[in-house]
Amino acid sequence: MTILAAKKGPIRSGTAALELLSAPLSLQLLQGLQEGSKSPIELRRDIGSPPQSTVRIYLRTLEEIKTISRVLDPGLRGSTEYGLEAPGLALMTVAASLQRWLSFSPQGPIELGTPAARNATKALFEGLSSNVVRALAGRALSLTELARLIPRISYPALDRRLTAMRLVGLIEAHRGDGRATPYQPTDWLRHAVSPLTSASEWEREHIPEMTPPIGRLDVEAVFLLAAPLMKLPPTLTGKVRLAVEIQRGVSPLFAGVVVCFEEGEAISCTAGLDGEAEAWVSGTPRSWLRRMNQGEDGHLELGGDSQIARAVLDGLARTTSKP
Repeated sequence: MTILAAKKGPIRSGTAALELLSAPLSLQLLQGLQEGSKSPIELRRDIGSPPQSTVRIYLRTLEEIKTISRVLDPGLRGSTEYGLEAPGLALMTVAASLQRWLSFSPQGPIELGTPAARNATKALFEGLSSNVVRALAGRALSLTELARLIPRISYPALDRRLTAMRLVGLIEAHRGDGRATPYQPTDWLRHAVSPLTSASEWEREHIPEMTPPIGRLDVEAVFLLAAPLMKLPPTLTGKVRLAVEIQRGVSPLFAGVVVCFEEGEAISCTAGLDGEAEAWVSGTPRSWLRRMNQGEDGHLELGGDSQIARAVLDGLARTTSKP
């Protein structure tokens, strides 16, 4: 059984890792093994002695995705120990990014591993998986408008998702012209690009066969969320095309956005790659993820006005470095 086995319907890139870390017991087991290998009895005792059957289920899941391993204890015949593997260590880096984001909740700092963290992270990954986040990142929408855009999800289910997102501070009401209340992302939701891109990079590196590849909606959601946060030097004005090669081969497929800046401020961000632009940046999903997670951008291609292109890359990196 994999971490995706119980999923119903599509999920988005990065949400499997976020869901895994939102489960307090998964997090406790990983944290407990950071100190070194332990027997099942020691590990269970160190995390508060939850039911043995429950611990076994979580340990099996963590083993299946190769975050931990089970080895024979050479000092005691038939005894085993659990240890943290490289994917598990890397997953703790994702946990650190998630914790930084939770610390800036508009309702006050949230500690990863608590019920409040579970609620906030669940509202985030469910909003992402249902495409509610992608839709609201483009423009403020009411529940009725969302129901028309996302017909595969029932009206009551969408209402529940919006309520959960509003209660934890991911979205807020936007003044509209009609009787229906439109909602828009809060700055806190926009800064969720940090744990989201970190989680996506971990999935692509360690469990690509168990998680969905990065697609058009993933790309658009991240760029649309991040664009209003970008600050360029006030001397820079122009349009920049940000393109991600989501399908390679003879007929490559690209997804992305065009961002318009005036005096260093992003005044619009449009999904799609049509239209003129003074500069452009293009690359594979892995190249973009490495750059946005503070890595090198040597594999990204820059064209047009290099000053604007470089400034946009730096602006994107800043959106994932701090809330």
